[in-house]
Parts: sequence; C-alpha cells; structure tokens
Amino acid sequence: MIYLRLIAESFRFAWQALRANLLRTILSLLGVTIGIFAIISVFTLVDSLERNVRDSMSFIGDKVLYVEKWPWSFGGEYPWWKYFKRPQPNTHEYRLLDRNLTNDAGVAIFANRGRNVFKHRNNNYRDAGLMGVTFDYNKVTDIPVAEGRYFIPQEVDAARNVMIIGDEIANTLYPGQPAIGQELRVSGHKFTVIGVMEKQGESMFGMPNFDQMGIIPYGTFSKMYATGPNGIGSTIAVKGREEDIGLQELEYEVRGMMRNIRGLKPRDEDNFAINRPEMATQAVTGFFQVVGLAGWVIGGFAILVGGFGIANIMFVSVKERTNIIGIQKSLGAKNYFILFQFLFESVFLSIIGGGIGILLVFLLTLIPQDMMKISLSAGNIILGLGVSAVIGMLSGIIPAVLASNLDPVIAIRSK
Repeated sequence: MIYLRLIAESFRFAWQALRANLLRTILSLLGVTIGIFAIISVFTLVDSLERNVRDSMSFIGDKVLYVEKWPWSFGGEYPWWKYFKRPQPNTHEYRLLDRNLTNDAGVAIFANRGRNVFKHRNNNYRDAGLMGVTFDYNKVTDIPVAEGRYFIPQEVDAARNVMIIGDEIANTLYPGQPAIGQELRVSGHKFTVIGVMEKQGESMFGMPNFDQMGIIPYGTFSKMYATGPNGIGSTIAVKGREEDIGLQELEYEVRGMMRNIRGLKPRDEDNFAINRPEMATQAVTGFFQVVGLAGWVIGGFAILVGGFGIANIMFVSVKERTNIIGIQKSLGAKNYFILFQFLFESVFLSIIGGGIGILLVFLLTLIPQDMMKISLSAGNIILGLGVSAVIGMLSGIIPAVLASNLDPVIAIRSK
C-alpha cells in the first residue's frame, strides 16, 4: 500500500512541476520528442518497406529450392563466365526428380518470358509476363485464383491453349465484364481464359507479380517459344516438407540426384545452381538493418540533447523544492522516498516526450499511400516508450541522488 501511495504522490509532484513550468518543460522535452520521432519513424518505414518487399517477392514461394543454370547474386562482382557453358535444366531432369525424390512436397518445371502483348479485340495489354508451368506448380507456389479454376491434368498433358490471367490484365482486356471463357491472343496464338488471380496491388520497386502475368501449360509455352539450350531457360522448382528444417535433407538429395543425372564425377564442380528464396530475403534484411542503424544514429543525437534538457529541468526542480525536501525529511521521509520521487518525475516527463513523438509517427501512418501500407507496430511503440523511460532514468538519476542526500536542517533553511 505504501508503494502505491509513493507512486501517487510522485505522480502528483511530477504533474505539478509540469503545469508550473509548462513552456520550459515543453522546450526541454522537444529533444526527446524529436529523437523518438526520428527513431520510431525510421523503424516504422523500414518495417513497412521490408514487409511490402517480402510480399512483393511472395510469388517465388516459401520453402522452395530452385534448380537453375545461373546462381542468384545480390551485389558484388558476378563471375558470369563460370556459368555461361552450363546446361539448362530440362524436362528429362524434371521427370527424374519428380519420380525419384523422397523428401519433396511437389516438383514443377516452369519458364518465363517478359514483354508480351495480350490482345482481345481492340484492347491491348503490353509488357505482360507469360509463364509456362507444369501441373504441380500450384504445390510449389500458391496460385491465388479468385475467379474460375486452376488447370486440370489433361489440359497440361495435352498442352491446350488455356490461360490463367492476373487481375490487372483481366480489367484491361475485359472492362466491366467477366473474363472467364473469353478469348485472347498472344504472339498469334489464341487462348481461352479459365481463371483470374486475386488482385495483389502495386509491388515495391517495380517487382513483378501475378497482376501483370498470364500462366499457361508448360507444353504450350514450349510450342510457342523454344526452351532448352538455345532457347528460353527453364527452372525446376522443388517444394520442401514442413518437417525438413532448413531444407537440408532435400538439398542434399536434389544435389546428389542432379549430379548423378548429369554424370558428374566426385571431384567435378556442380554445373547447376540450387537457389533459395531466403537468399533474396537475407539481402533485403541486410539492407534494412543498415537503414535502421542510420535511424538510431540520427535519433540518438536528438535524444542526447533531450536527455540534457530533462536533466536541466530536474536540477532546477531540486533547487526550487529544496525547502520542501527538508520539510519532508524532517517529518520522516526516507532517502529512497525522495530519490524515487524525483526519478519518477524525470521518467514521467521523458515518457511524455516520447509519447508525443510516437503520436506524430502514428499520424504519419494515417496518410494514404498507394504503393505501400505504413503501419505502426506494437513492438515499435514499446521500443519508443522503453527508450524514453531509460533516457528519463539516466537524466534524473544524478539530480535524484543529490536531492535524497540533502541534509534536512540545511534544506529547510534554504530559500
């Protein structure tokens, strides 16, 4: 009970000090407000950017290994000459992997071609992506079909001219009317639309997504555009099982089987690449860690200034209330009571400054954005208030100790 009374009395003293010197307090808290605003706004933007980039890259799948000719690279010199003569993955290798792998949850082969023109009567959609896939591609990556349906095995095996299109393509070619059952042309070939994918919205940094893409059977794609050594390269995608942590077992099995299929000797280097989506996400995370560090540096200087401002308030407050401290101690107040009183006041003032900074960040998140959604997470709110509390404690500890160690007789005589 005594502790609750102590907190209530400390809160009352802090509030009185805030009201008595409102302008001085506001000016002193400005540094903390600016510092917390800088740090939390940067972290909020970084979190929102990272989340939107990851969402934009969601089309490459999760827990998937990609067997390709070229390894992925993110920054630095790329030794393309080492991989130039590698063979492309082909349907023969895909069938052997599909038939013999034991640690997979699905195997598919697909190929892409960009900058296609989709036509329906007088309507055109330019720069569309076209992807040819085998039937199990929907096991490797989620195909979010909103209208219509996915392929059936007979359509893929017979290489029929059917297509699943993105929401943006459907709205452009068939405005105000259903797209299912409609026809469109690509490179002189006629297709029937059997499905429309869910709208994904504008992606970050121009990354492709399903809104601007059409998906057709792999056999149909191969008839339209040559695939293989002298044509468009294909990719074999292998989905891992949930219980295979890190996909280590699957990667060992895929690597061993690919080396066996291609007749590589034990000392021969791999003439294929096994790429993981984590490679892209790790590169994104590394970039945003640097940005977050910059936010700490920028906000740190402002918080440092704010800490000095709060310390100045507390020294002045001790000076102004020296007589009251003496009276309290003469009536039996312990040193820890005086110490906690001033320390609580310092933390309380700092949290107010940090709270205002967080409120400003929240108001920024209310500004509508077309490209990405900005949201203030609970973790960033807790971080902001926590940093504010620590700054308040560090700023008030010396004035609080000085106040608690005052001699009551000398303190009462002060004016």
